[in-house]
Amino acid sequence: MAESQLAEVANEEVHIEVTDLTMAYGDFVIQHDLNFTIQRSDIFIIMGGSGCGKSTLLRHLIGLKAPAKGEVIYEGRSLWHLPPVERDGLMRRMGVLYQSGALWTSMTLAENIALPLQEYTTLSAGQIQELVSYKLSLVGLKGFEGYYPSEISGGMQKRAGLARAMALDPELLFFDEPSAGLDPVSARRLDDLILELNQSLGTTIVVVTHELASIFAIGNNSVFLDPESKTMIATGDPNKLLEQSKDPKVRSFLTRGEEETTTMQRGIS
Repeated sequence: MAESQLAEVANEEVHIEVTDLTMAYGDFVIQHDLNFTIQRSDIFIIMGGSGCGKSTLLRHLIGLKAPAKGEVIYEGRSLWHLPPVERDGLMRRMGVLYQSGALWTSMTLAENIALPLQEYTTLSAGQIQELVSYKLSLVGLKGFEGYYPSEISGGMQKRAGLARAMALDPELLFFDEPSAGLDPVSARRLDDLILELNQSLGTTIVVVTHELASIFAIGNNSVFLDPESKTMIATGDPNKLLEQSKDPKVRSFLTRGEEETTTMQRGIS
């Protein structure tokens, strides 16, 4: 295969490219000079300490906030330079699960998941009902169609939110702190579900999280944002960063679970 063909194949694997991105609120810069790529079918982790701009970066990636500088490029097309109609079409290929789950409390789970199907498709009521049941079964909630969010646990609400994010069969799924507020068992179940969706459907998944267990369990690529220098200081597979990174901030962040365990053990003894 010629070099030009190899380059073309490699480029096709890049799902999202962030180039020279600066995020700011007015004159206040959150992060600057961000450069990284997200490959198709990656589970990409956005990580870093509190206040570093993880959720703000997510908002830039899903089209909710425009960059102060730089580009967010989807398959060779700049998100912020597309005509509005094309950008809306691109954004409909994305699904987002927010930290709270963001379910409408006055609607049943079935009604929540049906909403985007009613809004953006021409499917019949019967077809929508079938799809809703299928999406709920994918996240382990078959039979809960008639329940309201207040009638199920926090972990189940997260899974219902994921079912709604998947309603339009998105190519990309974005998660903002999916394990927040969950007990360790529920958090692990959600991690397993993310892995299953990625492996069975090939969905590209981007996750904002500071939970080490989730980072190491699901992530195969990542960017590390530093709140002090206000830029990225590492990128790559989190497990490899744990083994190979020489940056003290990255190592401190990725080994803090071990340090906390050691401290607890010393306290007990």
